[in-house]
Amino acid sequence: MPKMKTKKSAAKRYSFTGSGKVKYKKQNLRHILTKKAAKRKRNLRHGGILSSDNTGVIKKQMLPYG
Repeated sequence: MPKMKTKKSAAKRYSFTGSGKVKYKKQNLRHILTKKAAKRKRNLRHGGILSSDNTGVIKKQMLPYG
């Protein structure tokens, strides 16, 4: 049985916490920042935790060795 390949696009976007949850960087903080409120930009700085519904898909199909 050959090794499973990691989806490199997913590897760049997601990482795992110590307890196995999937971490990601929130979107909408790249450009056109002048019209966004300071509170909104401040909250976008912190990484998000993926919901448990989608965690299985990321772990099994996209990052099998993560």
